[in-house]
Amino acid sequence: PEDFAEPILKVCVHLSVHVDSVFAHEILCPLQLHRASCLDKLGDQTAMVSHVILMVLLLNSCCCFFSSFQSVSEGPHMECTAEMVLPLVSNPGHVCITDEGLYFQPLNGYPEQVIQIKLHEVLRIYKRRHGLRPLGLEVFCTENDSCSDIYLKFYNTADRDEVYYYIATFLENHLMEHTAESYMLQWQRGHLSNYQYLLHLNNLADRSCNDLSQYPILPWVLADYTSPHLDLTNSATFRDLTKPIGALNKERLERLLARYRGMPEPSFMYGSHYSSPGYVLFYLVRVAPEHMLSLQNGRYDHADRMFNSIHETWKNCLEGATDFKELIPEFYGDDPSFLENKFSIDLGRRQNGSSINEVNLPPWSSDANDFLQKHKIALESQYVSENLHEWIDLVFGYKQRGCEAVASHNVFHPLTYEGGIDCDSIDDPDQRIAMLTQILEFGQTPTQLFTVPHPQRITPRFHSMTQSSSTYSTEDTSFEDLTEESRKLAWGNMEQLEVLSTHKIHKEAVTGIAVTRDGASIFATSQDSTIKMFSKELKEFQRSMSFSNMALSSCLMLPDDNTVACSSWDNNVYFYSIPYGRRQDTLMGHDDAVSQMCWYGDQLYTASWDSTVKVWLRDPDNQSRSKRCSLELLYEFEHESGVNAVALNPAGTLLVTGCKGGTVCIWDAGSYGLLQQVQCHSGTIHHISFSSDSRHVLSTGADCCLKVIDVQTGTVMSSVRAEEEMRCFCWDGNTVLSGSQSGDLLLWDLLSNTLTKRIPAHSGAVTAMWMNEQCSSVITGGEDRQIIFWKIAT
Repeated sequence: PEDFAEPILKVCVHLSVHVDSVFAHEILCPLQLHRASCLDKLGDQTAMVSHVILMVLLLNSCCCFFSSFQSVSEGPHMECTAEMVLPLVSNPGHVCITDEGLYFQPLNGYPEQVIQIKLHEVLRIYKRRHGLRPLGLEVFCTENDSCSDIYLKFYNTADRDEVYYYIATFLENHLMEHTAESYMLQWQRGHLSNYQYLLHLNNLADRSCNDLSQYPILPWVLADYTSPHLDLTNSATFRDLTKPIGALNKERLERLLARYRGMPEPSFMYGSHYSSPGYVLFYLVRVAPEHMLSLQNGRYDHADRMFNSIHETWKNCLEGATDFKELIPEFYGDDPSFLENKFSIDLGRRQNGSSINEVNLPPWSSDANDFLQKHKIALESQYVSENLHEWIDLVFGYKQRGCEAVASHNVFHPLTYEGGIDCDSIDDPDQRIAMLTQILEFGQTPTQLFTVPHPQRITPRFHSMTQSSSTYSTEDTSFEDLTEESRKLAWGNMEQLEVLSTHKIHKEAVTGIAVTRDGASIFATSQDSTIKMFSKELKEFQRSMSFSNMALSSCLMLPDDNTVACSSWDNNVYFYSIPYGRRQDTLMGHDDAVSQMCWYGDQLYTASWDSTVKVWLRDPDNQSRSKRCSLELLYEFEHESGVNAVALNPAGTLLVTGCKGGTVCIWDAGSYGLLQQVQCHSGTIHHISFSSDSRHVLSTGADCCLKVIDVQTGTVMSSVRAEEEMRCFCWDGNTVLSGSQSGDLLLWDLLSNTLTKRIPAHSGAVTAMWMNEQCSSVITGGEDRQIIFWKIAT
């Protein structure tokens, strides 16, 4: 405070400590803000003067960080004032960033005189909002999402950003940036547990265990806390994850809605939040009693309001007029201390005379460890895995705000949302402090991570199989499992891909590759307008056929293994008979070049630059001899721009198309209805394909990007930008082998969005790629007019 400044400066001068006016301002201003927080009240004037004198002496003795530098050559980049954020405490001090480390010197010397973090040990760094303002920075040197090495709050965004970008630039060569979409993909495909995924989302949404006003949030997943046995096969055992806590009780919700409809703007449904410092300490009072005493002015809350029973707490969340709290990560962790009273704390007696000791657990758990174990199993159960995306939509997703929040009965007080008020625009310091205090104590809605519906998790195959298990024999299942295992093994060793042989068989770029079922004959089309047959055994090409004077764009082996379909820039599709060695049929069905084709059952799908994809039904008996072609048009999918890529899912039930305008369209192949239309590329889409489970689509485009799209929701779940275009690819859902413009093969890990290996291949762009069913053999074609045979080294 201003009336303290003069006596403090006089004492500092008396102690021969040089403190200029600017430095004094830097010390006193943080203290003023620090004192103002209702969460950390300072003592009387005498204590405050003594406290500041101690801080100045500590600063003087530590020589402004320099004695703590890791080497004499270490050069400071910048210094500024900041606060270290701990539960209920913001500790003022100085930050110094150098070319080797990050240093924070608390003015009171707690918990250390200088906290040092070596930059090369930093794994992750996140910008944080604090008090709904973009002032925070959290640094992690471990993979533990719930415990960071330091959480700093700066006094202005510019200082925070300068420190962030300096560290990020230092780490750019080895720092892996994770996005909500990349974590989503890992979770959806089973590489992250529900618990791990929720911690990652909390972390990305600015939730931190260092900040009780933004503590990580996890859902109540069970609704049965009274049965002697926990039945996880019964859906009634679980909480409805499609609704917020406040909407689970219909009668209470009707009362809340009646009040909401009669409320003047800004209106809200719930007068309290699902996460706040008070709720967090309600759960943690047995392990952090000092925080509860600090929050409650030196007293514990009334015994009847203390955390005494799991069942009673759940019941109050369902019936209480102002209780809508969710859970915290400790309920799904390994440490039961928060449920036990190991410190023998006297938490008082309830009105019925019973004392508050350990938390009363449900009958289906034998002790606290057993409760946590069963609770964790419930979180990872089939029911929760299939419905967790609904809760994510409410807390982190598109139902958090706007009309979707209203429709989902998910509207909280405006001050809980980011952007609800600008504290910096309030001139009156008392009003500003009161507003900031309300924000910190009332609770804060997480940063919104998703603005479209979150996709559902992929459940194990035996749960989602549409066909009856009786349709599969034991031998078929064993063979299928063996094939799947061989695919996983092959993709796991894809980095060991090596060249078998190289053959130059065309005069211009190779555009398509097709292989007979036994792998003996390889067919390649080219811009030189020919299709050539190559013998793998003889290692030479045996036949050459030209259909027109225009380029062939792709080729496709039909299921009879005797016919190759070739698409052409002359608007036609040609059918080449392998046994007879001649053209068998011609399909004239488009007004512009035919770009790609796919086949399922007895239907051919042809994509064209005339903005259509046409479905053709083949007459197996070719009874219509009067017609030049034995295929009849069934349907025509219309697009807004030319179609450059087309693919079917393995079951033939879904069709995906990629356009020159960068749009991906997903269609129902049975009803011909449009399911999703996603503008995800800024240029022509070169190649597109479904994952083997039909849940995702991968596309590559002229914008040098790889995009993963969720089929169910149309969400772009992952986006990887390369240094060059990728013209073709094969993938297994997690790993991509793509052909680049430079001629190299690129191996990508989609779970981390990283390039794991670059394999030299062609001297020009890779334009075609084929992979066998076991994923153990690869053939590529390029602009260098060559085809290359590859195998995985063992």
